[in-house]
Amino acid sequence: MTPKEKAKELIDNFLPHSTGNSNINEAKQCALIAVDEILNNDGFTQFDIYLTEYWQQVKQEIINL
Repeated sequence: MTPKEKAKELIDNFLPHSTGNSNINEAKQCALIAVDEILNNDGFTQFDIYLTEYWQQVKQEIINL
């Protein structure tokens, strides 16, 4: 899955749980929190640099959407 596809999937997953007039903004904020939690995972090792890069790209795609 591309970072853009993953970003869209995360936002779509949070969208039904958002309320108010700014549903998409709330969903994006939730998706960003989820990605930050993944990036702050202490379980990543030096060999997981590609995972860090992938999730950084997902984060950027969420911001761009």
